[in-house]
Amino acid sequence: MKNFWKMYKIEQKIFFRSPDVILFCLLMPVVVFVLITMISGNKTAADTGLTYLQSAFVSLSTVGICCSAFMSIPITMVELRDQGILRRMYCSPCSPARLLACDTFASGGIAVASTIILTIVAVIFGYRMSGNVLIYLVMWLLTMLSMFSVGLMVAGLCRTTKSMNIATSLLYFPMLLFSGATIPAEVFPLGVRAVIKWMPLGIGIDVLKKVSVGNYSGIILPVITLLVIAVVCTGIAIKTFRWE
Repeated sequence: MKNFWKMYKIEQKIFFRSPDVILFCLLMPVVVFVLITMISGNKTAADTGLTYLQSAFVSLSTVGICCSAFMSIPITMVELRDQGILRRMYCSPCSPARLLACDTFASGGIAVASTIILTIVAVIFGYRMSGNVLIYLVMWLLTMLSMFSVGLMVAGLCRTTKSMNIATSLLYFPMLLFSGATIPAEVFPLGVRAVIKWMPLGIGIDVLKKVSVGNYSGIILPVITLLVIAVVCTGIAIKTFRWE
């Protein structure tokens, strides 16, 4: 356990020193939230019953998750493999499980920091959650677990930096732009909104929006779906992990 925490601290420091993390994970959600709130914060978002302020907070609280899942976990793992660092670690007591866990925990720290900063700004702008905060946190963690498992799977399947960049781009940008994370899902046509509900992050955001207002009907199937994604993708990540 002592060795685990030492490795985790190093990983966390490296992540927070990255300009991309500061810009996309920590600053971007706050800037987008302020813009949406100033433009149409008190207006009702389509037929959801939520205001754009409420909808934007929930959606943007997952941006840190999305960025960490596709821009931190796979990039770090594949670059270490590409540079031969993982190969040198093969002869050390460090196990694949410990390495994957440290990388995941460090990425989780970024996502948590992003959401805390956004929450502080949202409260300043008058946001108050009407649903159960504890249940919301559990659903948020489940969404993070599901998304991180996809990132770990990409890290396991991709052998080179080039293939990783292609895979993460194909997952990250559509998920960030069209799952409702940055652009409110309510502004999209009904056909696009139907597709959003099939995206892993879109499923999580939909559950979080319901829970945030105390609506727990129809969340069982999405929750099971997120759990299945987490279990399957984590299994693939462990199975396909290679040191070189």
